[in-house]
Amino acid sequence: MLTSENPVISSSSLFRLPKETIGDLDAETAARLVAASSDVAMVIDRDGIIRDIAVSGSDMPTDGFSDIIERRWVDTVANDSRRKVEEILSDASAHRESRWREVNQQSASGSIPLRYMAVDFGRDGRVIALGHDLRAGQAMQQRILQAQQSMERDYVKLRQAESRYRVLFQMASEAVLIVDPVSKKIVEANPAAGNLLGADYSSLAGQAFGKLFHPDSRDLAGALLVDQTTRPEPISVRLADGRQGYQASAALFRQDGSAHALISLSAGANEPSLPEDEAKQRLLRVLNRIPDAFVITDETMNILDVNLAFLELSQLPSADAAKGESLARFLGRPGVDLRVLTRNLREHGWVRNFGTVIRTVHGDQEEVDLSAVSVLTGLEATHGFVIRPVRRAVPPPSARQEQLPRTAEELTQLVGRISLREIVAETTDVIERMCIKSALNLTGNNRASAAEILGLSRQSLYSKLSRHGLGGSDNDLGEDH
Repeated sequence: MLTSENPVISSSSLFRLPKETIGDLDAETAARLVAASSDVAMVIDRDGIIRDIAVSGSDMPTDGFSDIIERRWVDTVANDSRRKVEEILSDASAHRESRWREVNQQSASGSIPLRYMAVDFGRDGRVIALGHDLRAGQAMQQRILQAQQSMERDYVKLRQAESRYRVLFQMASEAVLIVDPVSKKIVEANPAAGNLLGADYSSLAGQAFGKLFHPDSRDLAGALLVDQTTRPEPISVRLADGRQGYQASAALFRQDGSAHALISLSAGANEPSLPEDEAKQRLLRVLNRIPDAFVITDETMNILDVNLAFLELSQLPSADAAKGESLARFLGRPGVDLRVLTRNLREHGWVRNFGTVIRTVHGDQEEVDLSAVSVLTGLEATHGFVIRPVRRAVPPPSARQEQLPRTAEELTQLVGRISLREIVAETTDVIERMCIKSALNLTGNNRASAAEILGLSRQSLYSKLSRHGLGGSDNDLGEDH
């Protein structure tokens, strides 16, 4: 039983004891109470016509709603809000629980977003509609959205700047190190630093900065991390392996609240020629004179350099005529060899004794054996090819053994003795076996490549290998040599 001593309070109901707690309110007091509880309050009759209106919001245009009195409420809102107004009035007239709805109210000063609910106050079916101004909330949401978009734009710019820094750092020809001045350890190094120091640049991270220099230069190099203001000019240092004539400079920057030093190492203007450079020059001279053709290409098989033997083999007039041309113009059977060769280089990094043909600029062809290697240079791969002509005066024993079992005359004599199907099957099996063995020899026993050359699926090739006794057993189905 409910009593005044222990009332049950519900957020969705009115006061339980209105007369005892509030008492009787006169019309003027009730009007002030309704007006104070909302930004806009309207009295609407049973026909949905606005009979009176009170505007109490400080930002509301008080004279902007005067022209909607004596009009149907549904006619004073935007088209997308008409259905909501009808539902508000229907719920209030049927004494159903009201809920707030957002309505775009039209006024003399324009459309104003309001959040409405309606209450039936029991006099001739009239309803009181209470509205709260949503413009402040919408403005706040708009500012939040703009702030989020601004943060997203700044984040995108930051990522783009970091990407540009990474590209510049990796591709810089000058050796660059990032060092922690406190621990005196290398935080990061670029590929040029690895080339200069004769080590993998990724392995330099975590090493002591002083170990890169000769004992005579360690104190001088360490001073770059302590106080750079006294050394604005680059200093001359000696590397750990004894090489001299290098200039080191430093720049201090802050990251994540701590200081870091950007160290740049470069060769001096008067640096003497290094033994490594002389060895490279001798190697290039040897490669240019070897009797086997030698070609260097980029990752897309465009020729970067060739030796004299390749010019003779392809009958090109000069190395400049070869540079920039695709190797596919001179090497391989159309549509097959280069694709197989490229895939093997990408997967294994090298190819040995790959049988193919080379075409001259005049259209002549010659069989060659090819060996190749792929080397990562910076961010791209460089391919090197050694091409050797194959001149066979006598067919190999395996080729002599694989002969057709009968001559054309012998085959015609078999007609009438055995069926045509048996004659064709016997000849077809030998030809098929010879073609499969030739494809395996061309691809270095790589069955996936052999299947591609023969125009067969892998499963079909494995089945034929097993039928001809060429090592296509079930245990070998997953192996490509």
